[in-house]
Amino acid sequence: MRVLVACEFSGTVRDEFTAMGHYAMSCDLLPSESPGPHYMGDVRDVLDSEAWDLMIAHPPCTYLASSGIHWNSRTPGRNEKTDDAVRFVRMLMDAPIQRIAVENPIGVLSSRIRKPDQIIQPWQFGHDASKATCLWLKGLPKLRHTEVLPGGRSARRSNQTASGQNKLAPSPDRWKLRSMTYPGIARAMAEQWGGLVEAAA
Repeated sequence: MRVLVACEFSGTVRDEFTAMGHYAMSCDLLPSESPGPHYMGDVRDVLDSEAWDLMIAHPPCTYLASSGIHWNSRTPGRNEKTDDAVRFVRMLMDAPIQRIAVENPIGVLSSRIRKPDQIIQPWQFGHDASKATCLWLKGLPKLRHTEVLPGGRSARRSNQTASGQNKLAPSPDRWKLRSMTYPGIARAMAEQWGGLVEAAA
């Protein structure tokens, strides 16, 4: 199947679909961090260029996530950037592709567009980490949890401080590290959604 992974520079999701025999291409303004089919540029350049069977999109969350929205009232021009980010997500959701998943943290998309179809955690897919991730789905079922770790949502995970905050210290690369998809989640997407597309072909 032909799978477009939008706004991905790591290649994590793309490589899981490729390993299952699909043609998958990532797309981002940054170069790919792992070898494989990748378009470096605006995703709008490739949305209509091929007949994609599935798109998984990870739009930038800087101006969308709840954790940063408080800056909108303090920083001139930031509200406009949030408006632009919401329009970009709407464009992805409205793309002429039968099956679409849009991923983002908890934030303004729930009120500005609609509530997510599913909220997942890395610890539901074998990773000792907490990171609530929303999925907006079109033509796709919810992801089934593949390996739920003990403790559930009440457990303090390895990526959290005692107060529940993320342990990553401020750095130029912090946003990149926080934005990457956990391999267990990427694998579940490829196995469950890739198999679905394959069966329907």
